[in-house]
Amino acid sequence: MCTTAEVAPPPPVAKTEAAESEKTARRKRILSGVQPTGALHMGNYLGAIRQWVANQDEYDNYFCVVDLHAITAPHVPKQLTLDTYRTAAIYLAAGLDPARSKIFVQSHVREHAELAWMLNCVTPMGWLERMIQFKEKAAKGGADSASVGLFDYPVLMAADILLYQADLVPVGEDQRQHLELTRDIARRFNDQYGKKRRVFREPQALITKSNARVMSLQDGTSKMSKSAENDMSRINLLDSPDEIRRKIKKCKTDAIKGVGYDDERPEANNLLGIYEAMSGQTREQVEAEICSLEGWGAFKPRLTEATIAHLEPLQKRYTEIVTETAYLTKVLADGQEAADEVASKTLASAKRALGVTLPGDTKLPKLL
Repeated sequence: MCTTAEVAPPPPVAKTEAAESEKTARRKRILSGVQPTGALHMGNYLGAIRQWVANQDEYDNYFCVVDLHAITAPHVPKQLTLDTYRTAAIYLAAGLDPARSKIFVQSHVREHAELAWMLNCVTPMGWLERMIQFKEKAAKGGADSASVGLFDYPVLMAADILLYQADLVPVGEDQRQHLELTRDIARRFNDQYGKKRRVFREPQALITKSNARVMSLQDGTSKMSKSAENDMSRINLLDSPDEIRRKIKKCKTDAIKGVGYDDERPEANNLLGIYEAMSGQTREQVEAEICSLEGWGAFKPRLTEATIAHLEPLQKRYTEIVTETAYLTKVLADGQEAADEVASKTLASAKRALGVTLPGDTKLPKLL
Protein backbone atom coordinates (compact mmCIF):
# COMPACT_ATOMS: atom_id res chain seq x y z
CA MET A 1 0.00 0.00 0.00
CA CYS A 2 1.41 3.28 -1.00
CA THR A 3 1.44 6.06 1.55
CA THR A 4 2.22 9.70 1.03
CA ALA A 5 4.74 11.35 3.25
CA GLU A 6 3.20 13.62 5.80
CA VAL A 7 4.30 17.19 5.37
CA ALA A 8 4.42 19.23 8.52
CA PRO A 9 2.53 22.51 8.24
CA PRO A 10 4.70 25.59 8.24
CA PRO A 11 5.11 27.29 11.63
CA PRO A 12 2.66 30.12 12.24
CA VAL A 13 4.03 33.50 11.32
CA ALA A 14 3.00 36.20 13.73
CA LYS A 15 4.25 39.00 11.54
CA THR A 16 5.49 39.04 8.00
CA GLU A 17 8.90 40.46 7.27
CA ALA A 18 7.24 43.24 5.32
CA ALA A 19 5.01 44.14 8.26
CA GLU A 20 7.95 44.11 10.64
CA SER A 21 9.96 46.26 8.27
CA GLU A 22 7.08 48.72 7.96
CA LYS A 23 6.81 48.95 11.74
CA THR A 24 10.53 49.59 12.04
CA ALA A 25 10.43 52.21 9.30
CA ARG A 26 7.47 54.15 10.73
CA ARG A 27 8.59 57.56 11.77
CA LYS A 28 7.06 59.25 14.76
CA ARG A 29 4.53 61.89 13.85
CA ILE A 30 4.78 65.54 14.88
CA LEU A 31 2.05 68.18 14.94
CA SER A 32 2.74 71.83 15.61
CA GLY A 33 1.73 75.30 14.49
CA VAL A 34 1.95 79.04 15.10
CA GLN A 35 -0.81 81.62 15.36
CA PRO A 36 -1.01 84.13 12.50
CA THR A 37 -1.46 87.11 14.79
CA GLY A 38 1.04 89.87 14.11
CA ALA A 39 4.49 89.44 12.62
CA LEU A 40 6.40 86.27 13.42
CA HIS A 41 9.49 87.08 15.44
CA MET A 42 12.78 85.65 16.60
CA GLY A 43 11.09 83.78 19.44
CA ASN A 44 8.77 81.93 17.03
CA TYR A 45 11.71 81.14 14.79
CA LEU A 46 14.25 79.94 17.35
CA GLY A 47 11.71 78.36 19.67
CA ALA A 48 9.77 76.47 17.00
CA ILE A 49 10.18 76.93 13.26
CA ARG A 50 13.94 76.39 13.01
CA GLN A 51 13.57 73.18 15.01
CA TRP A 52 10.85 71.94 12.66
CA VAL A 53 13.11 72.55 9.68
CA ALA A 54 16.09 70.79 11.26
CA ASN A 55 14.07 67.66 12.12
CA GLN A 56 12.14 67.24 8.86
CA ASP A 57 13.92 64.03 7.86
CA GLU A 58 13.49 62.47 11.29
CA TYR A 59 9.72 62.71 11.73
CA ASP A 60 6.40 62.51 9.88
CA ASN A 61 5.54 66.21 9.98
CA TYR A 62 2.26 68.13 10.09
CA PHE A 63 2.58 71.90 10.48
CA CYS A 64 -0.43 74.18 10.41
CA VAL A 65 -1.18 77.87 10.64
CA VAL A 66 -3.57 77.90 13.59
CA ASP A 67 -6.00 80.59 12.51
CA LEU A 68 -8.91 79.24 14.57
CA HIS A 69 -6.90 79.94 17.69
CA ALA A 70 -6.26 83.48 16.49
CA ILE A 71 -9.96 84.39 16.53
CA THR A 72 -10.27 83.68 20.27
CA ALA A 73 -9.17 87.29 20.80
CA PRO A 74 -10.31 90.53 19.12
CA HIS A 75 -8.75 90.92 15.68
CA VAL A 76 -9.07 92.70 12.35
CA PRO A 77 -10.52 90.21 9.81
CA LYS A 78 -8.61 91.49 6.76
CA GLN A 79 -5.37 91.49 8.73
CA LEU A 80 -5.96 87.92 9.87
CA THR A 81 -6.38 86.82 6.25
CA LEU A 82 -3.10 88.49 5.27
CA ASP A 83 -1.25 87.17 8.31
CA THR A 84 -2.46 83.62 7.69
CA TYR A 85 -0.91 83.47 4.23
CA ARG A 86 2.16 85.42 5.31
CA THR A 87 2.78 82.94 8.11
CA ALA A 88 2.53 80.02 5.69
CA ALA A 89 4.97 81.81 3.38
CA ILE A 90 7.42 82.26 6.27
CA TYR A 91 7.19 78.54 7.02
CA LEU A 92 8.38 77.86 3.48
CA ALA A 93 10.95 80.65 3.45
CA ALA A 94 12.45 79.32 6.67
CA GLY A 95 13.05 75.95 5.03
CA LEU A 96 9.99 73.75 5.50
CA ASP A 97 9.82 71.47 2.47
CA PRO A 98 6.37 70.37 1.23
CA ALA A 99 7.95 67.11 0.04
CA ARG A 100 8.87 66.28 3.63
CA SER A 101 6.24 68.15 5.66
CA LYS A 102 2.51 68.69 5.33
CA ILE A 103 1.82 72.42 5.55
CA PHE A 104 -1.77 73.62 5.82
CA VAL A 105 -4.15 76.11 7.38
CA GLN A 106 -6.02 74.83 10.43
CA SER A 107 -9.47 76.09 9.38
CA HIS A 108 -9.12 74.44 5.95
CA VAL A 109 -9.48 71.06 7.68
CA ARG A 110 -13.01 71.07 9.10
CA GLU A 111 -12.37 68.12 11.39
CA HIS A 112 -10.50 70.39 13.83
CA ALA A 113 -13.65 72.25 14.85
CA GLU A 114 -15.86 69.15 14.82
CA LEU A 115 -13.55 67.10 17.01
CA ALA A 116 -13.11 70.04 19.38
CA TRP A 117 -16.87 69.98 20.06
CA MET A 118 -16.80 66.25 20.79
CA LEU A 119 -13.86 66.68 23.16
CA ASN A 120 -15.71 69.54 24.85
CA CYS A 121 -18.39 67.04 25.78
CA VAL A 122 -15.96 64.80 27.67
CA THR A 123 -13.74 67.49 29.23
CA PRO A 124 -14.65 68.57 32.79
CA MET A 125 -14.98 72.32 33.37
CA GLY A 126 -12.66 72.08 36.33
CA TRP A 127 -9.77 71.01 34.11
CA LEU A 128 -10.07 74.18 32.03
CA GLU A 129 -10.52 76.44 35.04
CA ARG A 130 -7.05 75.44 36.20
CA MET A 131 -5.32 76.52 32.99
CA ILE A 132 -2.81 79.23 33.81
CA GLN A 133 -2.67 80.96 30.43
CA PHE A 134 -6.41 81.63 30.41
CA LYS A 135 -6.18 83.20 33.84
CA GLU A 136 -3.30 85.42 32.73
CA LYS A 137 -4.96 86.55 29.50
CA ALA A 138 -8.33 87.10 31.16
CA ALA A 139 -6.68 89.17 33.88
CA LYS A 140 -5.15 91.50 31.30
CA GLY A 141 -8.40 92.32 29.55
CA GLY A 142 -10.91 91.72 32.31
CA ALA A 143 -13.35 88.83 32.74
CA ASP A 144 -15.96 90.37 30.42
CA SER A 145 -13.49 90.58 27.56
CA ALA A 146 -12.47 86.91 27.75
CA SER A 147 -14.48 84.86 25.27
CA VAL A 148 -15.73 81.30 25.65
CA GLY A 149 -13.34 80.49 22.82
CA LEU A 150 -10.38 81.74 24.86
CA PHE A 151 -11.50 79.63 27.80
CA ASP A 152 -11.93 76.62 25.50
CA TYR A 153 -8.67 77.23 23.60
CA PRO A 154 -6.89 74.21 25.19
CA VAL A 155 -9.60 71.80 23.97
CA LEU A 156 -9.19 73.01 20.40
CA MET A 157 -5.45 72.55 20.83
CA ALA A 158 -6.10 68.99 22.02
CA ALA A 159 -8.22 68.38 18.93
CA ASP A 160 -5.41 69.69 16.71
CA ILE A 161 -2.98 67.19 18.18
CA LEU A 162 -5.24 64.16 18.58
CA LEU A 163 -6.68 64.40 15.06
CA TYR A 164 -3.32 63.39 13.62
CA GLN A 165 -2.47 60.74 16.20
CA ALA A 166 0.70 62.72 16.93
CA ASP A 167 3.44 60.90 18.83
CA LEU A 168 5.32 64.08 19.70
CA VAL A 169 4.51 67.75 20.11
CA PRO A 170 7.35 70.32 20.19
CA VAL A 171 6.58 72.48 23.22
CA GLY A 172 8.32 74.90 25.53
CA GLU A 173 8.03 74.70 29.27
CA ASP A 174 5.24 77.30 29.22
CA GLN A 175 3.10 74.99 27.06
CA ARG A 176 3.53 71.80 29.05
CA GLN A 177 0.25 72.31 30.90
CA HIS A 178 -1.70 72.35 27.63
CA LEU A 179 -0.04 69.15 26.45
CA GLU A 180 -0.76 67.44 29.75
CA LEU A 181 -4.41 68.43 29.37
CA THR A 182 -4.37 66.90 25.87
CA ARG A 183 -3.07 63.66 27.32
CA ASP A 184 -5.72 63.73 30.06
CA ILE A 185 -8.50 64.30 27.51
CA ALA A 186 -7.24 61.46 25.29
CA ARG A 187 -7.04 59.11 28.25
CA ARG A 188 -10.52 60.04 29.48
CA PHE A 189 -12.05 59.57 26.03
CA ASN A 190 -10.31 56.23 25.53
CA ASP A 191 -11.38 55.02 28.98
CA GLN A 192 -15.01 56.00 28.49
CA TYR A 193 -15.57 55.25 24.81
CA GLY A 194 -12.56 53.40 23.45
CA LYS A 195 -12.74 50.19 25.47
CA LYS A 196 -13.01 47.99 22.38
CA ARG A 197 -10.46 49.96 20.40
CA ARG A 198 -8.31 52.89 21.49
CA VAL A 199 -9.32 56.02 19.59
CA PHE A 200 -6.51 58.44 20.41
CA ARG A 201 -2.77 58.13 20.89
CA GLU A 202 -1.44 59.97 23.95
CA PRO A 203 1.25 62.39 22.69
CA GLN A 204 4.56 63.07 24.37
CA ALA A 205 6.43 66.37 24.65
CA LEU A 206 9.40 66.95 22.39
CA ILE A 207 11.62 69.32 24.33
CA THR A 208 15.00 70.36 23.00
CA LYS A 209 17.27 73.33 23.46
CA SER A 210 15.33 74.99 20.62
CA ASN A 211 12.24 75.03 22.85
CA ALA A 212 13.98 77.50 25.18
CA ARG A 213 12.30 80.86 25.54
CA VAL A 214 13.61 83.85 23.65
CA MET A 215 13.04 86.83 25.87
CA SER A 216 11.96 90.40 25.21
CA LEU A 217 14.61 92.90 24.12
CA GLN A 218 13.18 95.30 26.68
CA ASP A 219 12.81 92.88 29.60
CA GLY A 220 14.94 89.78 29.97
CA THR A 221 12.43 88.23 32.35
CA SER A 222 9.49 88.33 29.90
CA LYS A 223 9.01 86.13 26.85
CA MET A 224 9.33 87.75 23.42
CA SER A 225 5.75 88.10 22.27
CA LYS A 226 3.72 89.25 19.29
CA SER A 227 1.11 90.67 21.66
CA ALA A 228 3.52 93.05 23.40
CA GLU A 229 2.53 96.63 22.61
CA ASN A 230 6.12 97.79 22.15
CA ASP A 231 7.50 96.59 18.81
CA MET A 232 10.99 97.39 20.11
CA SER A 233 10.67 94.33 22.36
CA ARG A 234 11.09 91.89 19.48
CA ILE A 235 12.99 91.28 16.26
CA ASN A 236 10.44 90.37 13.60
CA LEU A 237 11.61 87.95 10.94
CA LEU A 238 10.78 90.44 8.19
CA ASP A 239 12.33 93.50 9.87
CA SER A 240 14.62 95.47 7.58
CA PRO A 241 18.34 95.73 8.39
CA ASP A 242 17.81 99.30 9.59
CA GLU A 243 14.99 98.20 11.92
CA ILE A 244 17.16 95.41 13.32
CA ARG A 245 20.02 97.84 13.94
CA ARG A 246 17.71 100.28 15.71
CA LYS A 247 16.15 97.64 17.95
CA ILE A 248 19.41 96.02 19.00
CA LYS A 249 21.06 99.38 19.58
CA LYS A 250 18.28 100.34 21.99
CA CYS A 251 17.70 96.92 23.60
CA LYS A 252 18.01 96.67 27.35
CA THR A 253 21.27 95.51 28.94
CA ASP A 254 22.53 95.94 32.50
CA ALA A 255 25.00 98.13 34.36
CA ILE A 256 27.33 95.30 35.33
CA LYS A 257 30.77 95.69 33.82
CA GLY A 258 31.76 93.23 31.13
CA VAL A 259 29.92 91.00 28.69
CA GLY A 260 29.23 87.45 29.79
CA TYR A 261 26.77 84.73 30.69
CA ASP A 262 25.31 84.93 34.19
CA ASP A 263 22.11 83.45 35.62
CA GLU A 264 21.63 86.70 37.53
CA ARG A 265 21.79 88.73 34.30
CA PRO A 266 18.68 87.83 32.23
CA GLU A 267 19.27 90.41 29.50
CA ALA A 268 22.86 89.26 29.08
CA ASN A 269 21.88 85.61 28.77
CA ASN A 270 19.12 86.45 26.30
CA LEU A 271 21.29 88.51 23.95
CA LEU A 272 24.15 86.02 24.06
CA GLY A 273 21.73 83.14 23.42
CA ILE A 274 20.36 84.91 20.34
CA TYR A 275 23.93 85.55 19.16
CA GLU A 276 24.74 81.85 19.50
CA ALA A 277 21.82 81.00 17.24
CA MET A 278 22.44 83.77 14.70
CA SER A 279 26.18 83.14 14.41
CA GLY A 280 25.95 79.34 14.55
CA GLN A 281 28.48 79.17 17.38
CA THR A 282 28.46 77.17 20.58
CA ARG A 283 28.34 78.81 23.98
CA GLU A 284 32.03 78.03 24.46
CA GLN A 285 32.93 79.68 21.16
CA VAL A 286 30.91 82.78 22.02
CA GLU A 287 32.55 82.98 25.45
CA ALA A 288 35.97 82.87 23.84
CA GLU A 289 34.98 85.61 21.38
CA ILE A 290 33.53 88.04 23.94
CA CYS A 291 35.94 87.54 26.83
CA SER A 292 37.94 90.64 25.90
CA LEU A 293 34.95 92.92 25.29
CA GLU A 294 34.54 95.64 27.88
CA GLY A 295 30.89 96.47 27.32
CA TRP A 296 27.68 95.95 25.39
CA GLY A 297 28.52 98.79 23.02
CA ALA A 298 31.19 96.56 21.51
CA PHE A 299 28.96 93.48 21.43
CA LYS A 300 25.76 94.90 19.92
CA PRO A 301 27.21 95.51 16.43
CA ARG A 302 28.29 91.85 16.30
CA LEU A 303 24.79 90.71 17.25
CA THR A 304 23.28 93.11 14.72
CA GLU A 305 25.35 91.97 11.76
CA ALA A 306 24.97 88.27 12.64
CA THR A 307 21.18 88.70 12.83
CA ILE A 308 20.94 90.58 9.53
CA ALA A 309 23.12 87.99 7.77
CA HIS A 310 21.14 85.07 9.21
CA LEU A 311 17.75 86.47 8.22
CA GLU A 312 18.76 87.66 4.74
CA PRO A 313 18.19 84.31 2.93
CA LEU A 314 14.83 83.83 4.67
CA GLN A 315 13.68 87.32 3.71
CA LYS A 316 14.81 86.87 0.11
CA ARG A 317 12.98 83.55 -0.22
CA TYR A 318 9.86 85.04 1.41
CA THR A 319 9.77 87.81 -1.20
CA GLU A 320 9.97 85.24 -3.99
CA ILE A 321 7.10 83.19 -2.52
CA VAL A 322 4.69 86.08 -1.97
CA THR A 323 5.48 87.55 -5.39
CA GLU A 324 4.24 84.38 -7.11
CA THR A 325 1.38 83.11 -4.94
CA ALA A 326 0.44 80.12 -7.13
CA TYR A 327 3.15 78.08 -5.43
CA LEU A 328 1.87 79.00 -1.97
CA THR A 329 -1.74 78.15 -2.75
CA LYS A 330 -0.74 74.79 -4.23
CA VAL A 331 1.36 73.90 -1.18
CA LEU A 332 -1.54 74.70 1.14
CA ALA A 333 -4.04 72.80 -1.01
CA ASP A 334 -1.80 69.73 -1.09
CA GLY A 335 -1.20 70.01 2.64
CA GLN A 336 -4.92 70.32 3.34
CA GLU A 337 -5.65 67.22 1.27
CA ALA A 338 -3.00 65.15 3.08
CA ALA A 339 -4.10 66.43 6.48
CA ASP A 340 -7.76 65.79 5.75
CA GLU A 341 -7.02 62.19 4.82
CA VAL A 342 -5.65 61.49 8.29
CA ALA A 343 -8.03 63.76 10.20
CA SER A 344 -11.16 62.30 8.61
CA LYS A 345 -10.22 58.77 9.70
CA THR A 346 -9.62 59.87 13.29
CA LEU A 347 -12.88 61.81 13.38
CA ALA A 348 -14.81 58.82 12.03
CA SER A 349 -13.30 56.62 14.76
CA ALA A 350 -14.26 59.15 17.42
CA LYS A 351 -17.81 59.36 16.08
CA ARG A 352 -18.24 55.60 16.05
CA ALA A 353 -16.92 55.37 19.59
CA LEU A 354 -19.41 58.01 20.74
CA GLY A 355 -22.30 56.46 18.81
CA VAL A 356 -22.63 59.45 16.47
CA THR A 357 -23.91 58.32 13.06
CA LEU A 358 -21.83 58.74 9.94
CA PRO A 359 -23.38 59.92 6.65
CA GLY A 360 -23.76 57.11 4.16
CA ASP A 361 -23.75 54.28 6.72
CA THR A 362 -25.51 51.29 5.17
CA LYS A 363 -25.43 49.01 8.20
CA LEU A 364 -28.13 50.27 10.54
CA PRO A 365 -29.05 48.79 13.91
CA LYS A 366 -32.39 47.02 14.25
CA LEU A 367 -34.95 49.80 14.61
CA LEU A 368 -37.85 47.59 15.70
